[in-house]
Amino acid sequence: MRGGDRPSASLQLLSLGLVLLYFFTSGSTVGLVEGQVRPLALDALSIYKTWCIAKPSASNEILAQNLDYACSQVSCAVIQKGGPCYYPDSPVSRAAVAMNLYYAYSGRHPWNCYFNNSALVVQSDPSYGSCTYY
Repeated sequence: MRGGDRPSASLQLLSLGLVLLYFFTSGSTVGLVEGQVRPLALDALSIYKTWCIAKPSASNEILAQNLDYACSQVSCAVIQKGGPCYYPDSPVSRAAVAMNLYYAYSGRHPWNCYFNNSALVVQSDPSYGSCTYY
């Protein structure tokens, strides 16, 4: 290739694919930020970032089970009294934060946001006030 030539479209696609593969398979993609786990590699590809939230139609019983499971796997300190995500203190809100923490910790795979069909993967950041969804 000469100095002024542009790479072909297929070469550009291959390069993008290799970059994406690197980011999604890098072994050191998890870091701590304010006591919460978040995948660092996905920040570089924020246009592809997704979040896991509870379905508003999910029953309180299912949401409680989701909350218990997620918090047995990750720290849910942010939804404890005095935490930045404590309010609103509703089952759907607390479960959504906990489910997203688990989803982020587990690698943001769609199957990590199933929760017996009581969750949704969304592309809009659900963060509010001082409550940051990672």
